[in-house]
Amino acid sequence: MMRTLSSALVVALAVGQVASFAPHHTPAKFAVSGSALSARKPFITGNWKLNPTTRDECSELATNIASSVDGGKDIDVALFVPSVFIKSVQEAVGDKLLVGAETVCPQLSGAFTGEVSAPQLKSVGITWALAGHSERRAIFNEVDTYINSQVTRLLEQGMSVVICIGETDSEYEQGLASAMCSMQLRKGLAGVSAEEMGRVVVAYEPVWAIGTGKVATPEVAQSVHENVRKILGEMYGQKIADETRILYGGSVTPDSVDDLMDRPDIDGVLVGGASLDAGKFGRIINFEAK
Repeated sequence: MMRTLSSALVVALAVGQVASFAPHHTPAKFAVSGSALSARKPFITGNWKLNPTTRDECSELATNIASSVDGGKDIDVALFVPSVFIKSVQEAVGDKLLVGAETVCPQLSGAFTGEVSAPQLKSVGITWALAGHSERRAIFNEVDTYINSQVTRLLEQGMSVVICIGETDSEYEQGLASAMCSMQLRKGLAGVSAEEMGRVVVAYEPVWAIGTGKVATPEVAQSVHENVRKILGEMYGQKIADETRILYGGSVTPDSVDDLMDRPDIDGVLVGGASLDAGKFGRIINFEAK
């Protein structure tokens, strides 16, 4: 069954957990301790989803993207790719960027046809995976408890995770963006220790902006990111909140990336369609924050 919320729960979340979703003043970018500044190195990531079609296309795309990575720029770059293409992408990019998995099964082994476990990924050199992407939530019915089991399994295996959170169009229109993000974040990170948060990245992806060409304005995205950091502070303390990288995902393009990356609480992007175009993704990797 797809994720739903009762009216009573929605009201409780909106009233009891978070403040309003209005943009407000934010501090200067990275106005945090030295260790937090280091931890919040920009992180530019691409999610290929069910693309490309062939291994040859995959290798060519990965090679061209890797050529855009400037070793002198102090950022992290990662590609999250279909499992069948992991080896090909690793060979194509070398040590220019990170390669991650688009999903993971929380089970270690057993009768789970078609799944790939964290230990299996780790054995082929994968240390990063996505969890909670909106398409996995909606199409494959992955709920918060399942996503939490993915997150905790990856961390237990010494791996790192990008946990995705975000609201639907109707939830956004009802002013429930912050409430939904709060619920998904608290449930998704249940049982995750402060020490483990060093291997967790949060990606805010408004569902209404994924693959639609719509992009949350930098002001709206910043407002949500700032609130997410506030929630992390309530959960883990301000130091951990300041050190945790929060990415924006939702039809990011070369035209929108500079303004997004100029916001104080936007530490990177999770790019879908544009990551399938080496020229576009190369421009995003080499963003020009003001």
